[in-house]
Amino acid sequence: MANIVPVRKEQHQKLKISTARNILHVDGQHIIPVSAAEYAQSSASFPIVFVKNPDSERFRSVAMLGLEAGENLFLQDEKWTGLTMPQSISMVPFSLGIDPDKENTLTACVDLDSPFVGEDKDLALFEDDGKESEVFANVQQALGRLYDNERMTESFIKELQENDLLQELELNIALSTGEKKKLVGIFTINEDKIKSLSDDKVLDFHKRGLFVPIYSMLGSLTQVNHLVQLRNRISEIKVTGVQVVPLGKEAAKEG
Repeated sequence: MANIVPVRKEQHQKLKISTARNILHVDGQHIIPVSAAEYAQSSASFPIVFVKNPDSERFRSVAMLGLEAGENLFLQDEKWTGLTMPQSISMVPFSLGIDPDKENTLTACVDLDSPFVGEDKDLALFEDDGKESEVFANVQQALGRLYDNERMTESFIKELQENDLLQELELNIALSTGEKKKLVGIFTINEDKIKSLSDDKVLDFHKRGLFVPIYSMLGSLTQVNHLVQLRNRISEIKVTGVQVVPLGKEAAKEG
């Protein structure tokens, strides 16, 4: 159970973190948050899609790490095998949380129950004189970038929604046993509607740099075949076919 608290000099001046950290916390996670700023790089490794929060109409931007729940094909033998790693993974044991002393303010938090945290570890968060260490300053800068990227991604998704550019997909998977599986509840950008945008809207999107994440996301869907390859290397039950189907249309991709 995580014990996440705001980092405070008064309570944590002797706190340190390990030099060597692993990412076993994402073992079994088939999707992971990824920001629009990461799409161009991440699209070389992962399919990038939107999923809808079950308790609201809000969408989240995620990279697919597996073809079904509980499957992370990029964490093998406790090592990350992807060409890139989403920023949200690498911040552990740190995160952003609400500052209990300042209303509507976010602050750096740490998981005190993490095995990478303790007074007997390697890298101090504070110097002997109480000043923040370079390590902790870098953590706060990285958390700040992550926050800014998350806000930018929310704005990007809102823009897509307001222009009716989202499209729901279905992932149909055929297995060597004859079993067929279906992954639903994933969304992408409707390329046909992108092509139908007015000239004014195209110019507006271009000036604001929106086409970079748009086409990076669309291109990333080819990485579904990469997931199939990774799955077939380690599983006795092979994937014999996969279809990415826009709902209401015939199969778009088959591998």
